Amino acid sequence: MPCSCASNKKQFEVVADEGNGRVLFTSSSEPTAKAVSKRYENSVVREKPKPQPATAATGTK
Repeated sequence: MPCSCASNKKQFEVVADEGNGRVLFTSSSEPTAKAVSKRYENSVVREKPKPQPATAATGTK
C-alpha cells in the first residue's frame, strides 16, 4: 500500500498571466517556484489546490 504522506505535502504552481491560468511549472519547493516565476513576465506563484474527495451523488425521489 502506498504512503499517504504525499497527500499532505504542499505544492506550488507557477501560473502565467493569472487571468489565463495556464500552469507553467509545479514544485514542492516554494523558493524554486518563485525563482522560476521570475523567468516569466506577469506570472504568479500559488499553492496548488488539493483535490477534493469524490462524494456519492444522492438523488431525490
